Amino acid sequence: MTQDLSKNANRFIIFSVFYTARSYYPVLAILFLDLGLSLDQFVLLNLVWAATIFLFEVPSGALADTIGRRKLLIAASVLMIVEMTCLLFAPRDGGVLLLVLCTLNRICSGLSEACASGADEAIAYDSLPKENRTAAWDSLLSKAMRWRSAGFVIAMIIGGLLYDPKIINFLLPASFQLTSDLVHRLPVALVLLQAFVCLVFTLRMVEPANQSESQHTNRAAVKSTVANTIRLTLNTARWVVTNRVLLVAILIGVAIDSITRNFATINSSYFRMIELPEWTYGFIGAIMGVLSWFVPAIAKRLNERFSMLANLGFTAATCLIGLIVIIPMWPIYGVLPAIFLMTMMGFLSFTISRVLHQEADSSRRATVLSVKGLVFNFGYGIFSLGFSGLLAYASKESKDIALQQVLMWQVPYFTILIVALFVWATFYLKREIKV
Repeated sequence: MTQDLSKNANRFIIFSVFYTARSYYPVLAILFLDLGLSLDQFVLLNLVWAATIFLFEVPSGALADTIGRRKLLIAASVLMIVEMTCLLFAPRDGGVLLLVLCTLNRICSGLSEACASGADEAIAYDSLPKENRTAAWDSLLSKAMRWRSAGFVIAMIIGGLLYDPKIINFLLPASFQLTSDLVHRLPVALVLLQAFVCLVFTLRMVEPANQSESQHTNRAAVKSTVANTIRLTLNTARWVVTNRVLLVAILIGVAIDSITRNFATINSSYFRMIELPEWTYGFIGAIMGVLSWFVPAIAKRLNERFSMLANLGFTAATCLIGLIVIIPMWPIYGVLPAIFLMTMMGFLSFTISRVLHQEADSSRRATVLSVKGLVFNFGYGIFSLGFSGLLAYASKESKDIALQQVLMWQVPYFTILIVALFVWATFYLKREIKV
């Protein structure tokens, strides 16, 4: 019986939009701070999140290649429901209980990310016709990124407005006013509804026949799925390390991603420091979503015209400029370099994804993507640990300018690291050409 895989592409897009465009993103840092946590505690919680992904990223990818990508996406949706429920009912200034629920939220979030990472792209990629699959994937990825950008525009605006008690109570009757604590939960409640949408569409996905047959063969060939997962993980990790192009892309990519993603995580705290009202955070996110709409087209043209290393060099240089310009923390106007810096994350994502899909074959594509996710989240976790340590130390000296001091230290660190990586990569790839 012939499988109908034609709808998987659209289901992949819908899943990725509702999974990633979360309305609490523009207020993520201050959401945790307003619950009663400090900024360095929030950064450490994100280390827990990254550590969870680090532990489960590759095993989940290997499981996706073994038992099916669809099952992993269903698990990701269920975990998303659990993480949102924890945050929705976390008590404000709740002491130990607050910390426990927030930690559980970060763990479930990390597990969900680990399950979804790679499995969503892998099932979509393998559902495309084999003829001209690379070109079809470029088009699908561009389309998905554009829809995600559109989703972000809507989610960011709604999230920023929902978080502001003045706006919500202005719209409500005088007899039905809500407390600030309840209003602050509204973006979380909306994302909980999105999680149920993700679950519905992952349940409707169809596993490609070649993958289904591979799963049947693997189950018959090995006594344990776990043993097969470990074998596939180790073999794929070894292959990634020996593939020069992939190794260069992943190492340079993690250097750029760790520092930009950390800033994106704490951006609402930065916005407070530059005196922006909270209701504007959603509109700032929407502006980034609009700008991100144009990133795939630009990234596609540059990746087709220039080498991988040239595109990564362009990304690193522009991110360095952004890191330098955010340091003064200009009131109001400091938002411009912040938007610029975070927009470049989309360009990096497109470039890395394109390289990984070209280099990896179908049998281990999800595992390769998970290896990339593992390395990226390990780098993010290590950087978050260092960032939170510096922030805690700087806060003892002067709490008002602690964030600015730590942002300043990012520049020499990033410059030295990225220059060293590009010098190494240039000679490393030339050696491959000569061979």
